[in-house]
Amino acid sequence: MIYSPHSYQRYATVYIEENPVSAIFLDMGLGKTVLTLTAIGDLLFDSYEAHRVLVIAPLRVARDTWPGELTKWDHLSHLRFSVAVGTELERKAALLKPADIYIINRENVQWLIEESGLPFDFDTVVVDELSSFKSHQSKRFRSLMKVRPKVRRIVGLTGTPSSNGLMDLWAEFRLLDMGKRLGRFIGQYRTDYFVPDKRNGQVIFTYKPLPDAEKRIYEKISDITISMKSVDYLQMPELVTVEYPVHLSEAERERYDEMKRDLVLQLTDGEVTAANAAALSGKLCQMANGAVYTDADAYALIHSRKLDALEDLIEAANDKPLLVAYWFKHDLVRIAERLQARHIPFSKLDTSESIARWNRGELTVALIHPASAGHGLNLQSGGNTIIWFGLTWSLELYQQTNARLWRQGQTSETVVIHHIIAKDTIDERVIKSLSEKDRTQTALIDAVKAAL
Repeated sequence: MIYSPHSYQRYATVYIEENPVSAIFLDMGLGKTVLTLTAIGDLLFDSYEAHRVLVIAPLRVARDTWPGELTKWDHLSHLRFSVAVGTELERKAALLKPADIYIINRENVQWLIEESGLPFDFDTVVVDELSSFKSHQSKRFRSLMKVRPKVRRIVGLTGTPSSNGLMDLWAEFRLLDMGKRLGRFIGQYRTDYFVPDKRNGQVIFTYKPLPDAEKRIYEKISDITISMKSVDYLQMPELVTVEYPVHLSEAERERYDEMKRDLVLQLTDGEVTAANAAALSGKLCQMANGAVYTDADAYALIHSRKLDALEDLIEAANDKPLLVAYWFKHDLVRIAERLQARHIPFSKLDTSESIARWNRGELTVALIHPASAGHGLNLQSGGNTIIWFGLTWSLELYQQTNARLWRQGQTSETVVIHHIIAKDTIDERVIKSLSEKDRTQTALIDAVKAAL
């Protein structure tokens, strides 16, 4: 296929080529993979400023999306690539294979650097979904920091740089510029831009930004950062979000309130306990979805309200393809059982073949977990409707999952996102939290937006 880049894609490609360190905050659906590969091709064979390139990405994106883009476009056909996923033997064989670009999933970064026994001789690194390195305590972050001085050029790609607030940015930019802009130490970053928020004596649980923190942080990173929103550069389909409320019965409400009040719930199938606020949040989210794990690792049924709502939405779709996002394992089990009982064809999207079937229009219902398929997959050819059976607190996973359909290449004029919400439960808090987090992230994107 012949590549005819948009003006913003040409701009971003040149930006990557001209800046040894670059953060590209590109909204979902703007074609960040192909424009980055275009820049890599130029750096490898035009300017000769790159020699061995490593791409780090989520597993399915590493396995499917990057190879798919490399084989799709005519101007990239000369680039040799090797995908290092699978067993240790398969990964080593892929890394020893002669290639220009090596692609590995982020879960194997530590293995590559510390356990593989292979030299880390990559002079150019692309981190797809930079936000997955937002924790400075993670093993993948620490491992990559060990070899960061060897890397001459680095590109960070993401559409959700600060999904949980400005604190996320420190580790991401520490990896990119080794602390030049936001400091080398997280403690100093907190001191410079934040004040303690929730605390218990000397123990600080959360921080909140100082009044001028956002502006100062954006100014610090602006010289190596560009951002673009899809609505600014593409004729995007209209995005419609809908809430589908369900109501618990009085008995179901009593169980929910008992768990919320006492942190302990007595059920005929076993006892459910929550040790702290975080555990309680998880239990309440499960109960809002219709089931909850007991202390014996089984799950007990609470209600079927969301399953009934899902069935209604599927019936109303009249065989129109639907993407259903679930969160807990028992959600998947119960959804599958209901669909099988109603003889509704479905498939879980967890393999290359299932993804291909969805894009060919062969699946009426596809079940997707945001954490495993939220980043980078192109699913827009298969449908234009998402149903959130169970919500996530993660703005990043929420936005990225929605962007599988609401993106460039979507032929429908409208993308519809349904949220099945259990009224007067934690579901309503989750939706509100996602909205509040989005305001902080939108401010960051706007502050460093590329001026074309």
